[in-house]
Amino acid sequence: SLDFFSLRSLAIGHQYSSLGTQPILCGSIPGLVPKQLRFCRNYVEIMPSVAEGVKIGIQECQHQFRGRRWNCTTVNDSLAIFGPVLDKATRESAFVHAIASAGVAFAVTRSCAEGSATICGCDTRHKGSPGEGWKWGGCSEDVEFGSMVSREFADARENRPDARSAMNRHNNEAGRTSIIELMHLKCKCHGLSGSCEVKTCWWSQPDFRVIGDYLKDKYDSASEMVVEKHRESRGWVETLRPKYNFFKAPTEKDLVYYENSPNFCEPNPETGSFGTRDRICNVTSHGIDGCDLLCCGRGHNTRTEKRKEKCHCIFHWCCYVRCQECIRVYDVHTCK
Repeated sequence: SLDFFSLRSLAIGHQYSSLGTQPILCGSIPGLVPKQLRFCRNYVEIMPSVAEGVKIGIQECQHQFRGRRWNCTTVNDSLAIFGPVLDKATRESAFVHAIASAGVAFAVTRSCAEGSATICGCDTRHKGSPGEGWKWGGCSEDVEFGSMVSREFADARENRPDARSAMNRHNNEAGRTSIIELMHLKCKCHGLSGSCEVKTCWWSQPDFRVIGDYLKDKYDSASEMVVEKHRESRGWVETLRPKYNFFKAPTEKDLVYYENSPNFCEPNPETGSFGTRDRICNVTSHGIDGCDLLCCGRGHNTRTEKRKEKCHCIFHWCCYVRCQECIRVYDVHTCK
């Protein structure tokens, strides 16, 4: 089950908006295990960033899956904010754990670099003379600290000796690893009229959309695993191994799963599927967002919709743009 996202009040509830302005009472957050509660009290200053990270992870999930049968829908009035859809060890569960763990690491790292917490700041390891024509400067983002926070908080529940905990830990770490993989140098020029005689550079995270695109590729190529049981001194322990030996074994950067996904075509409260009725589909696409696949062969309805848009825009010297307002008619296609 998707335990570390059962923080509805922390992640997407109405209380979220006040997190940055009011002190957080860790004991009032539902669903925290003792280790998370201790973490919250020790790091209460950065808990708003943890909340923001879960939120941007969910938003990115909804962007990446916007044209698919499962579109990362959240459920209102539920502690498990995705409902039962992530109870199974599917590709979807793998992606959500990865993107939300990455979101927490990303948001904490960024807020530290922006100076909004006293317990963290810039990455001070980048010093000295790195190369010709540039030097370290600015604020390198401390992704190691952000990843540590995500690891301590998100993995706190994944301490059982079963396959699902092993899967969740792996995918959480894959999400965090994606940020480290995608860190890049940002530079600023100095010199007379921007001549760039000297550049100062710092390590920066990419836009979160880049991380979402990267993890979506990992979702598409996720490795199917099988569960093995081993007898150890502490009792039975479950581990995962690749189902198919002729494929390359997954690395720490890859997503893993061991149960097949439902087809999400019809509503099913047991699996958390909402079905695809009334979803908008793309009539010209042959992909999963097209009306054939998204509507699961049931066909689609078409209606016309009028929208107001700016048109005939003229640039006036200097310096404004004046537009007219046009009514345009669009065909909207929805699944039967």
